[in-house]
Amino acid sequence: MTNSSFIQQCPVFLQEVWKKEGFSKATSIQEQAYPLIMEGKDVIAQSPTGTGKTLAYLLPLLSKVKPDAMHVQAVILASSRELVMQIHQELVKWTAGSGLRSASFIGGANIKRQLEKLKKKPHIIVGTPGKIQELMMQKKLKMHEVKTIVLDEGDSLVVPEHYETVAAIIKSTMKDQRQLLLFSATVTPEIKEKLAGFTENPEIITVKKDEQFSGKVEHIYFICEKRDKPLILEKISRLPDTKSLVFMRDIGDMTVLAEKWKFKNQHVAVLHAETNKTERERAIKGFRKGDFPMMLSTDVAARGLDIKGLTTVVHYDVPRTIEQYTHRSGRTGRAGNDGVVISIITPSEEKSLKQLARQLGIEVKKKEFFKGQIVDERPVLKKAAPQKRPAGKKK
Repeated sequence: MTNSSFIQQCPVFLQEVWKKEGFSKATSIQEQAYPLIMEGKDVIAQSPTGTGKTLAYLLPLLSKVKPDAMHVQAVILASSRELVMQIHQELVKWTAGSGLRSASFIGGANIKRQLEKLKKKPHIIVGTPGKIQELMMQKKLKMHEVKTIVLDEGDSLVVPEHYETVAAIIKSTMKDQRQLLLFSATVTPEIKEKLAGFTENPEIITVKKDEQFSGKVEHIYFICEKRDKPLILEKISRLPDTKSLVFMRDIGDMTVLAEKWKFKNQHVAVLHAETNKTERERAIKGFRKGDFPMMLSTDVAARGLDIKGLTTVVHYDVPRTIEQYTHRSGRTGRAGNDGVVISIITPSEEKSLKQLARQLGIEVKKKEFFKGQIVDERPVLKKAAPQKRPAGKKK
């Protein structure tokens, strides 16, 4: 049925979904995490994007949850609404026919509907830190029987914006029976330090690269003046069979660009902190279905998003850190598929990009557009100097 060692230890309902999804072999992070989580250990796990981190904690979690209990047993925290919804979709898929109940909670959603979800006694809940804390303060969510807390994309949850809230949620559980799991593509010493007070001799898992599940990703860049960046982006959007996720820093630039293109009848999906719930859902759904060949997004909005068939990641603004380049670029080349990462930079940004590439151990190649296609940089032909006439000859 399967080549994976641990899946045969999972409940039958999980084995059936595994088979239905066509999986044959688990990823390295999944193999390493399963026994540790089943033993009740605290785990801090680092693995590249696209290596199946969500299933690495979901499968053992779903193996441990008791379906006959009538209280919340596990809480999964994620920093963005989109990631919460994505995790919940996985939960729904993997718990089909099992009797296990799950619910998602995000800011801006209908309060009455969210309380109705809690009345159904979910076993596992997934939500943004702010929303989970709000339900706790309203005494609608009781945490004393929660056995496991998961920090998905954990590095984005220990930032100043979320840390105090996340810490309060962790502290609300019983320390002697709590298991804390953190999964991320980047785990810094600072993250380990911040979790030190909440964990008990945590198991550290570090997966550098999963060769079997990594597609070939090409890293290239275009150089142009800042004012010409939209022109390069437009050319990328016109490339055949391309689904591109574009990372932009400035919401204003994003809005102006989308409006200009709309006027040209060239529609793109837009995702940022100021888009409302309906707009966000329409953008992601349309992009996933292929209604839009390109989506413009800020880093926060696209955090952890898994878009099947994403061929291209575009850094419209050069990433400031290795972590930022890693997280953005990891959206493509997932599950063995190939991809391309494109940086659009000004001449003064070339040095920064090459420095990042050196630190990451990747090669970035300079390219240009020629007749609508991406080609290697062509040599600049120098004009031949005018030939001197031999002395003594007149016109």
